[in-house]
Amino acid sequence: MSRPYATDEQYERWYMAECCRCGQRRHKAGTWPDGYVCRTCSDRAVRTRGTCPGCGQDRALPGLHPVDGCAICTTCAGFSQTFDCSRCGFEGKLLGGRLCERCTLTDRLTALLDDGTGRVRPALTPLLTLLVAMDKPRSGLAWLEMRRGQPGNASQLLRRLGLGEIPLTHDAFHELQPWRAAAHLEELLMASGVLPVVDKYICSFQRWLPGHLADIADPEHVKTIKLFATWHVLPHLRQRADRNHITPSVRRFAAEQIKHATTFLRWLSTRDSTLSSCGQLDIDAWFAENTEHGRTCLRAFLNWARQSRRCSRSLSFPTMKVSRRPALSEAERLAALGRLLTDADIPMRLRAAGVIVLLYAQPLTRIVQLTVDDVLHEGETTLLRLGEPASPVPTPAAALLLAHIADRDNMNTATNQASRWLFPGRRAGRPARPDHLSSLLGEIGIPVAAARGATIRQQLLELPAPVVADALGYHDKTTSRLLRESGGTWSRYAAGDRLRSPPGWTSSPLADG
Repeated sequence: MSRPYATDEQYERWYMAECCRCGQRRHKAGTWPDGYVCRTCSDRAVRTRGTCPGCGQDRALPGLHPVDGCAICTTCAGFSQTFDCSRCGFEGKLLGGRLCERCTLTDRLTALLDDGTGRVRPALTPLLTLLVAMDKPRSGLAWLEMRRGQPGNASQLLRRLGLGEIPLTHDAFHELQPWRAAAHLEELLMASGVLPVVDKYICSFQRWLPGHLADIADPEHVKTIKLFATWHVLPHLRQRADRNHITPSVRRFAAEQIKHATTFLRWLSTRDSTLSSCGQLDIDAWFAENTEHGRTCLRAFLNWARQSRRCSRSLSFPTMKVSRRPALSEAERLAALGRLLTDADIPMRLRAAGVIVLLYAQPLTRIVQLTVDDVLHEGETTLLRLGEPASPVPTPAAALLLAHIADRDNMNTATNQASRWLFPGRRAGRPARPDHLSSLLGEIGIPVAAARGATIRQQLLELPAPVVADALGYHDKTTSRLLRESGGTWSRYAAGDRLRSPPGWTSSPLADG
């Protein structure tokens, strides 16, 4: 195909111009009342929406007011072109056939989920509805284009789903590769109700286990590890999911139990021994050679083997050692709190999460389970529901929490478009990962474990242990133990003296209530 220009100089003259918005010389995307505009500035302007200050209508605002430069609609700006979708009439960015991004996304998903009869596979209609309803359909279009041409991309998986090549079961998704793309689609199917809801970390473990078993050479070891995973590890994960929720650290520890059990069986083989013939000398040698973490990971396997009579029931295992990290000083805690409340360069979600840690000693596993409904705001009063009663939030922290709620991350795609999580995650229907949040807080100088330790001990120096336990959702035995460790005196007050306040009572957010 011949090009419409003869020389590069002609191309520059015909197709390139200085953008009236950014001032850079780029490919012309169109001619607007204020001059030539490039594709980047054109897309950004057309996607700008709001109430036009000229006519008062709520619509796209790609134009610029000639006096003050504020965004105005095409009518007020004097555009000769329109940006109305030829199908639904929505005003915005137009793609092929002058269709808006949402109509384009609908067409592409409809074609991918076609069951071969010219219509969407009936079982997948809820998935189509969920994806089309996302706030920013261009994110869905980008997802469909991701890894195009590579096996296992989103478009290919959706096409196979539409044709029925992938059964609508969790087991079928656990066998798909690449596992990340399959896991994301599986979570979307759960969020739309097509698949029953199963904890994603249980799915992750079940997806990982077959690959690990395939790498074990000894068939007897494979049999033992599979039995251990089936009758001990998985039941414990399911019980944890039913009782509360599974965190990334719980999922990681489950895999490490399997890995250390495999390593232990392989180690026994090098000593010409097996699990059934394992003696106390073998146990003592293993515990002497390995770290405390390795001993902790193996303990569940050894207890399971002893209870199921796969090794001698007379074996004994050394007791576990519990180590605690030192807490921050009160001066360090207050300095970190002040920085989070005032430093606008720190991302809002990190500031909000860090403030909850430093004021209320909450673990991140509990913080990510909070919803916007747990922040109670009425008039000038803001409360955070962590226990009973809800805890008062000081004014600076309250303003920060409310600002975060008004502009939460990860709310513009099908993943969490109607999420009530206080800290929505990137995965469908899930909050942010506590381990990822902990890593980000560590990068800005907020060590979560040390901060929690400092906060809870300060609370206990200012309030009775039962009050702190009820308000912050702790067990009263935990607060009583921490009180003794911190040298608090509340437990030594007489019954009639419990209303006396120690110095600094009003410095606690709990005391403000």
